Amino acid sequence: MVNELKKNNNLNNPSPTNLSPKKADKVQDDEKLIEKRAKELGIFYLDKVPENIPTDVINMIPEEAAKRYKAVPFELLGDTLKVAVINPKSIDVSNIIRFISEDKKVSVKEYLISEKTFSELLKCYSGANEFIKEAFDSLKKNNIETIEGNESMALKEKEEADEMFKDAPIAKLVEVLISHAIEGKASDIHIEPMEKNYRVRFRVDGILHVSLLLPKRIGPVVISRIKILSNLKIEEKRKPQDGRFRMLNNKKEVDFRVSTLPVLDGEKVVLRILDKEGGVAQIENLGLLGLAQENMRLAIKETYGMILLTGPTGSGKSTTSYALLKILNQEERNIITLEDPVEYFIEGINQSQVKPEIGYTFASGLRTVLRQDPNVILVGEIRDKETAELAVHAALTGHLLFSTLHTNTATGAIPRLIDMGIEPFLLASSLRIVVAQRLVRRICDKCKKEVLVPKSVREKILSEVINISEKEFQKYGLNLKNSVKFYHGEGCSNCNKTGLKGRVAIYEAIPVTEKIKDIITEKKGSEPLIEAEKKANGIVSLKQDGILKILMGLTTIEEIERVCEGGFKLEEEDI
Repeated sequence: MVNELKKNNNLNNPSPTNLSPKKADKVQDDEKLIEKRAKELGIFYLDKVPENIPTDVINMIPEEAAKRYKAVPFELLGDTLKVAVINPKSIDVSNIIRFISEDKKVSVKEYLISEKTFSELLKCYSGANEFIKEAFDSLKKNNIETIEGNESMALKEKEEADEMFKDAPIAKLVEVLISHAIEGKASDIHIEPMEKNYRVRFRVDGILHVSLLLPKRIGPVVISRIKILSNLKIEEKRKPQDGRFRMLNNKKEVDFRVSTLPVLDGEKVVLRILDKEGGVAQIENLGLLGLAQENMRLAIKETYGMILLTGPTGSGKSTTSYALLKILNQEERNIITLEDPVEYFIEGINQSQVKPEIGYTFASGLRTVLRQDPNVILVGEIRDKETAELAVHAALTGHLLFSTLHTNTATGAIPRLIDMGIEPFLLASSLRIVVAQRLVRRICDKCKKEVLVPKSVREKILSEVINISEKEFQKYGLNLKNSVKFYHGEGCSNCNKTGLKGRVAIYEAIPVTEKIKDIITEKKGSEPLIEAEKKANGIVSLKQDGILKILMGLTTIEEIERVCEGGFKLEEEDI
């Protein structure tokens, strides 16, 4: 987006190559003088504007302050912030650099620039607020609101509205919003009507953050633009709609799944960002460690059977499935997936998108897949009895099948499938391993510090893992004989002052042993009996895995408390 703005602005502000020969020579001479002055001052020299300056970096100095003090940040490498300045000897520049250094906890490198380079750097501030103003002016000029609100709009008028949205600043505003979300590593964009405005929120690392407030008149037009991109009906506001679109961001294709919902104050839209080229992580990097990883690797070596992943929406089940498929992805195996939607592209795997609106469901798709001579099958989700029966049948007839189920616990998945109508003896024969997982936020590596924890809290936490074997502790790289340390993030520019950056999964993996098979067959998968057998086999629970990751310094007590049922029941005076 920034590059596009530069390109457009260059039409009005010719570059040196577009100037007359005399003027071009003068510009080059000026640049040489600036470079010479930088050497004399003993600082760096910046001759041109870098491409794709991250929004969070340039906004470390607000636009108004940048114009006033003639200082613009353009790159953050580790804890070093690079700032372009015109007058490094200015007291005001020294003050603002000292303030940034202390506030953001970074060291600052100054780069001397010319007035021309400074003007180009200022164009990189062109963001959402500027386009909101342009869009508002455009609405007045073109009367888009009237066109957008007419439910009986003729086809020709809709095409005209489409062109108007495309050419108007509203299109650029939508691009800026999406670009900011992608740069900020957001997984979802929420645009929702409030009483006096429209609120834009980004979900980053599982947590929603307010990014922008749109004027009440702009919000519906932004939603209409997104509907046009998604090939949805602009005039339909009474019923929910679902769609998809694809766009280029920094020369990379990104897919978006769009959902609209009528609400009290208007219409809400949610965009799920699907970065197909995001890459598939190794299972160790996801957080699957110790005995859980060993049991999972044994399960995927089987030639047939069902591997079931459980957890709420957004707990990372699909990501874990992809990581496991990546291990199995070899030339001699035919791997087919049924997904809704396809989130990552994996070379060598046949990935199919189900489309319930045309009758292509998980159940009907699975019937077809079984005729495709598969070795490994991924069914995105078991939602009904028919899909469950077909999945069990596939797992019993020589196929290794992965799927997910929305239950709160791993043990709860077994009685859930029996309630769906699956015969217990068939389930016992087909099921290989049941895994529960959650996602917690990681501590930021850049500002990670040891923190003192009250003795009462320390005792509560250690009491939860007292029964874990020393051998299992070693698999996590821990030794309780050494002093136990706890960490948190102080907050820095890298993590937006949150102290948390990225996510890691916590797991509970229960292999289906002979004893558990008997419980499924004879006791209809009694949860208390399976829990007792799990403990007898030394299986690390979801909460225990979370605590071990606290002790490893990967996450915080508060994060495990947030996602684990029951928590640690910390008293206020303990925190």
